[in-house]
Amino acid sequence: MNYQIIISGAGGQGVLFITRLLAEACMNDNRHVLTSETHGMAQRGGTVISHLKVGDFKSPLIRPGSADLFVALKPENLDLHYGFLKKSGMAIVNSSEGSLTAGTNRAKALNADFLANQDNNPGSINLYMLGGAIALIPVCSIEKIKKQIEIRFVKKDKKIRAKAVMALERGFKTIVSGC
Repeated sequence: MNYQIIISGAGGQGVLFITRLLAEACMNDNRHVLTSETHGMAQRGGTVISHLKVGDFKSPLIRPGSADLFVALKPENLDLHYGFLKKSGMAIVNSSEGSLTAGTNRAKALNADFLANQDNNPGSINLYMLGGAIALIPVCSIEKIKKQIEIRFVKKDKKIRAKAVMALERGFKTIVSGC
């Protein structure tokens, strides 16, 4: 299956990290992957957007109206990059609002900030969002992403690795359960 994914946020939120994590997990599943990113301002807080294509594609850039999945780590980015989403695509937005719409009901809210604060895990907001995104559109299995976290974090403390995996799982379960 082919997937086109837009991930958008601000510098320092881990947009590029979760893009690479998902890309590596898909590549380890023997899938063809292309990525491209725009860093926006070269400082923390500037807009960052990444394009990720999984499947049989020749170009890494996603045209407006073509993305299957849009992940917005900041609620403001929903309106900013919503035009990339195709009519049958889904968006997941880090927001406290129960259901978001940007002219349609294709945007799902996941309050990753709240979950991270509740779990005392503020550095993993992006992983809560990635878990939720995978629950919406199964680009690859959550198990492949967990394995990639273990690989990427091999030199980090075991507790840090466990918190990263827990964030991914909790984001996934929150979307699956509808809570």
